[in-house]
Amino acid sequence: MNILVFQHIKCEHPGIFRKFLNKDGIEWTAVHLNQGDEIPNLEHYQAMWVMGGPMDVWDVQDYPWLVPEKAAIRKWVRELKRPFLGLCLGHQLLADALGGTCGPQRPPEIGVLEIELTRNGREDALFREMPSTQRCLQWHSVCVAQPPEEAVVLAVSDVCPNQAMRVGSSAWSMQYHVEIEPDTVDNWSKVPAYETALLQTLGPDGLSKMHESVNTHLPDFMSNAEKLYRNFMKLC
Repeated sequence: MNILVFQHIKCEHPGIFRKFLNKDGIEWTAVHLNQGDEIPNLEHYQAMWVMGGPMDVWDVQDYPWLVPEKAAIRKWVRELKRPFLGLCLGHQLLADALGGTCGPQRPPEIGVLEIELTRNGREDALFREMPSTQRCLQWHSVCVAQPPEEAVVLAVSDVCPNQAMRVGSSAWSMQYHVEIEPDTVDNWSKVPAYETALLQTLGPDGLSKMHESVNTHLPDFMSNAEKLYRNFMKLC
């Protein structure tokens, strides 16, 4: 098995999932779209993961590779119908590529916040044996405003009505992050756009607040990440 991973910035990689992939001996191929990597022949891969990034789905003039990326996602989900997992920007790209829309998240969700699985989410195989209420890392100022027609919303928060969704029978995505590692906050806080959003939302001591919250909940993050990973691989 070989998983195709679309990355949009160096520090937003599969995170802790890399540990699980290595343990299972599963190959994965990173395509660094922001560095000019070409999208390979999709037929050679059995699953696709699309990671986060500081750009927005509509920034096609500044990031023209978003256009072929959306086309690849559309082909993967609509035609090939192979397993897909999108995180944060990947969640938004799935919606945009399939006819949904994205818009500003008001207020932005930045920090360790709570999401709640919907009834459909509690019944979805991706979330099997996972808690219906979860604390997770959020770092987004854009949301899926209108999901694709055939999407099923699997999780919500107090201010964001689409924290997770399934499209068809084999594509899943989450607005929040499940791939967190101990050094994630340090790495992401060095990205200017992320740092600015963090300070604007949480104040001048926002980074220390984020560290404290993440460290407190890190064991739960890692446990949930492994459960979600195992469920996804079973679905593959």
